[in-house]
Amino acid sequence: MTLRTPPSLRRVRGVKARRRTELGLLVLASLIIMAAYVLMTLGVTQNLPTDAVPLLVSLLLLGAVAHIGNRVFAPDASAVVLPIAFLLNGIGYVMIVRIDQEKNTHYAPLQLAWTAVGIAVYVLTLVLVRRSRDLDRYRYLLLVGGIGLLLAPLVPHIGLNINGARLWIHFGSLEFQPVELSKLMLCIFFASYFAEKRELLTIPTARFGNRLVLDPRPLIPITLAWVFAIGVMSLEHDIGFSALLFTLFIGMLWVTTGRTGYLVLGIALFAVGAYISSRYFAQTHIRVETWLDPWKIIPPNDPGYQLRQAWYSLGAGGIGGTGLGLGSPGLIPNVQTDFIFAAVGEEMGLLGSTMIVVAFLLLVGTGLRIAQAAKSEFAKLTATGLTIIIGFQAFFIIGGIVRLVPLTGITLPFVSYGGSALIANYILIALLVRVSDEGGAAADSSEQEAHDQGLERRRALIAGPTSVRTAP
Repeated sequence: MTLRTPPSLRRVRGVKARRRTELGLLVLASLIIMAAYVLMTLGVTQNLPTDAVPLLVSLLLLGAVAHIGNRVFAPDASAVVLPIAFLLNGIGYVMIVRIDQEKNTHYAPLQLAWTAVGIAVYVLTLVLVRRSRDLDRYRYLLLVGGIGLLLAPLVPHIGLNINGARLWIHFGSLEFQPVELSKLMLCIFFASYFAEKRELLTIPTARFGNRLVLDPRPLIPITLAWVFAIGVMSLEHDIGFSALLFTLFIGMLWVTTGRTGYLVLGIALFAVGAYISSRYFAQTHIRVETWLDPWKIIPPNDPGYQLRQAWYSLGAGGIGGTGLGLGSPGLIPNVQTDFIFAAVGEEMGLLGSTMIVVAFLLLVGTGLRIAQAAKSEFAKLTATGLTIIIGFQAFFIIGGIVRLVPLTGITLPFVSYGGSALIANYILIALLVRVSDEGGAAADSSEQEAHDQGLERRRALIAGPTSVRTAP
């Protein structure tokens, strides 16, 4: 008779523990969002919100749908990715409601509807992508789709020019930013190509005189694809996604090979590209000039006004903030998109801003841990690329607001207003969850095997030498 727990039962217990943790974190996130909403309404109207209970029910239902999707289609996945994204999404929704009250706009209902669509797309992604290797099979189809989405805003009568950047397409009253999906497709293509060509990119195989050097030929196709993508972004007058695609390409190449030379080359190319674009592209030149001197007026506009107002808001917030509902976020132009972090800093102070930053750090750390535990090279690179996207996108916009880097015009993931960005980000974390589920299942199997081997060794020690047969 033995007290050993069957391996299948131990695995079930591990899966249930992860999903119970996730459910508890989702409930906690919903309560935090609800508390922020109540405090914000009290600050504005001095009365408790009449729609508090329906909002809480809506949050719990949305969280429950995503949780059930994980429980059914990704039972071994990490328990913290979805709750962190859900919390960021909820805090962003509360701030958008506050901005609507300040500016008499109606972005919050649309954001709530896009959140519901994002949750549905999240579950649909888990249903369709049952194995990460399925994406590897469609490498070139994803490349063509990504390039096509990049080119879509340049098509006459479909593309839209908004705030100097031609990144939007429209079908009737529906507007969409295709680059949000394009960056995910290009990330998967990069991961697939790098995984296949890793040895050629890492080990010197070409002879130059008496020395072996790296063969540059495997880099030619992917470099052409990357240069084409950057060129299209330049034609669309967008520096934010151009910088993001560049960072994604160099980061994944460095992670694939581990060779510092690629990283140094990338930094040098970035410096050259930044210099050229700041000199010969008007929008980039204005953003760099504003970064160097935000008080400089460049006729006929005052491009530094938005940044200065954001600084005044951050300064007014101080350590603890003015209080939810007690600030003036409406003084910042386009605050619900590019500058929502400044609104958080004003009404929630340094503490609230730090909470947002820490949430992104936890999300990035979890993404890198998922990549480390991935069971295939392609899955590892895919998780790394997706983590680079969400991490550097948050860094670019937050760094632009606090003047670490020039403003790029991209939005803060999950927090800023925007349907296309929100849907793309939910697809992103769904792919991360899928890779995490595969890595978690492999880790559980390995742990079970090690546990069983340990039990067998202990049984052999307890049985003693009598259990060992001797040859006649």
